[in-house]
Amino acid sequence: MNIRSAEFVISNTDFRKCPPGTLPEYAFIGRSNVGKSSLINMLTRNSRLAMTSSTPGKTLLINHFLINKEWYLVDLPGYGYARRGKSQQEELRNIIRSYILGRENLTSLFVLIDCRLEPQKIDLEFIRWLGENGIPFGIVFTKSDKLGRGRLGTNIKLFLDRLNEEWEELPPYFITSSLNQTGRDELLDYIGNINITMAHNEQ
Repeated sequence: MNIRSAEFVISNTDFRKCPPGTLPEYAFIGRSNVGKSSLINMLTRNSRLAMTSSTPGKTLLINHFLINKEWYLVDLPGYGYARRGKSQQEELRNIIRSYILGRENLTSLFVLIDCRLEPQKIDLEFIRWLGENGIPFGIVFTKSDKLGRGRLGTNIKLFLDRLNEEWEELPPYFITSSLNQTGRDELLDYIGNINITMAHNEQ
């Protein structure tokens, strides 16, 4: 897929105030500081589209970006930032869950995983929750440039093995690097193919 245009549309905390209409939405989520904003900027080749920061937990809103005037890329708040107070953590949890469960336009959710780390309980629990609620999702391993090929393969296999303990079929997954643009074409082609299939089914 070739991205011809990417424009910010709206930020809010209430999924009921998301853009009207029936365009498909692909949302990105992950633990704080997993590289979500950098990934979005890499996908769109617009370094200023999503705010990046070395400080975790900067995304506090549901951010909609219109891509090619055909679909929305949605930047969701990160989860698991311990330095927030309990009330703010609960507020963000409600924002995330209400969007995921209530937004009919949500076509697929991409869960970002830092490939440098061993499987984290909070990620595995979130993925389990998605499965329990029948949410279509894929996994995006980020920061692949930070590891050698052998360690990268070992870490990804370890994560997938953990998923295999609970899942009969693994979700689609992508290995990415915002620095090297690794995985960009694969991820965008995956989205593009879903959009084509949806368009055909509507005819």
